[in-house]
Amino acid sequence: MPAKIFHWVNIVSLTMMLTSGLQIYNANPVFGGRSGIHLPPIGLLGGWLAGGRHWHFAAMWFFSLNLLWYGIYVLATQRWKHRFVGNNDVKALQQSRNATRRLYAWHRVAYTAIIPILLLALFSGIGMYKPAQFSWIVDFFGGWFALRVVHFFTVPAVIVFAIAHSWLALKAGGDRLVDSMFWD
Repeated sequence: MPAKIFHWVNIVSLTMMLTSGLQIYNANPVFGGRSGIHLPPIGLLGGWLAGGRHWHFAAMWFFSLNLLWYGIYVLATQRWKHRFVGNNDVKALQQSRNATRRLYAWHRVAYTAIIPILLLALFSGIGMYKPAQFSWIVDFFGGWFALRVVHFFTVPAVIVFAIAHSWLALKAGGDRLVDSMFWD
């Protein structure tokens, strides 16, 4: 049951952050400034800059709290032992002829790789939200523009993770496994 809740909250909050983030992007595109590429308003959340920001931060809280609870759940149930890449996975990817073993190793690689991506998204987002209070974050990323670019590129990275995660789950357990994450 917890996996279903975590997955659904992620899907809803990530969709809200994506659509509201693109609404924010339309106010001042990262690439090209105000004359940059603008997206059509259909499918965007918020209606204008402030509305997009409100939706974005509301969804960010749901997403962040969901990740926190997921982290606590993984630690408390000791699922972390089976979620993240280890030496055996590296060996399996290099030497194993067992397709299932390699598949599980790739899944753990994906789970491990998403952590720094989510941290980049979180810290770059905090730096953009409160640049005066967190000027050290802006400085760490090399300035405002670099901060925005990093935050912007975490989006396709999370989308690639979601696709890889779903594909690996389908390969490992078929429709039954994927259905069990959401419905059963």
